[in-house]
Amino acid sequence: MDAERTQQLIDRMLAGERVALARLMTLVENRTPALPAIMSRLHPHTGRAHLIGITGPPGAGKSTLADRLVAHLRRTGRRVGVVAVDPSSPFSGGAVLGDRIRMQDHFLDAGVFIRSLSTRGSHGGLPRAARDVVRLLDAFGMDTIVVETVGVGQTELDVMRLADTILVVLVPEAGDAVQVMKAGLLEIADVFVVNKADRDGAMRMVTDLQQMLHLRPAAGWSVPVLATQAAHDVGIAEVVVELARHREVAAADPRRAGRDQARRAEELVDVLDEALRRRLEAGLGAAHDGLAGLVAAVRAGTVDPYTAALRILGEPATLAGLVGLGAAAGDGGPT
Repeated sequence: MDAERTQQLIDRMLAGERVALARLMTLVENRTPALPAIMSRLHPHTGRAHLIGITGPPGAGKSTLADRLVAHLRRTGRRVGVVAVDPSSPFSGGAVLGDRIRMQDHFLDAGVFIRSLSTRGSHGGLPRAARDVVRLLDAFGMDTIVVETVGVGQTELDVMRLADTILVVLVPEAGDAVQVMKAGLLEIADVFVVNKADRDGAMRMVTDLQQMLHLRPAAGWSVPVLATQAAHDVGIAEVVVELARHREVAAADPRRAGRDQARRAEELVDVLDEALRRRLEAGLGAAHDGLAGLVAAVRAGTVDPYTAALRILGEPATLAGLVGLGAAAGDGGPT
């Protein structure tokens, strides 16, 4: 897609066209060469939405809870975007489960936009495209954006780098409190929800979590532990209240400016990492002369990758030439 058509697509999206939004999301998810231009153009239109991350173990009822949260938020007139991350299909690479099906009650609601993303090999709970899709929804004018991760594990904590408020969903059979601590959930949660609270052990888990939270250092925000039955819409109104309250407290936190600065710096590194990796891969594929011989030696196993990398990094002109080859090959990095 040429630059002029991309700009027209952005204009249509900013004017409120849902089809244009969906097409831009596809370009972003496919990491199109136009990605830097798209995100740069949309940046001034972002930063207004409340980003809520929902994470927790598989089977905890995250999707049902998200569905109920959307319904409650819509009753207050808020426009809601949903980014649901699902496992990748081994055949197509797309999302295995489509949350449009699981949230079909909102399908015809013009105030809701739902997008399913596949993990595409990400081990952090969120694919690279998630942050950019969230920005698209923000620029589109959504008041609240709900990001549901694929299912938390000890490495699936990317959501804490993206969301303003993190809601951790657990169920009684998810295990004891020690498992919660091992997964790092105690450190990242802004709100705890023990879902399926009609099951045995639910109130004990609520109590255990509250006791553990009392051991944390005092802070401006006291993490609430709420019991819900999302399938029956029980306790969801209380969750909505706590999410709004956390947003207000976080906005008044004097440390927020520092965290936002650190987050933006991390994003710069992420963007550079992705762009440079693509350029290096393309440049190595197009390498010639001595560099081509070095690449061949690595492939043959006669030179180890670390020695080759040190040699390339030790010659700034060679490294610059390699990146330049990648850019000439049309890798999709920023220009």
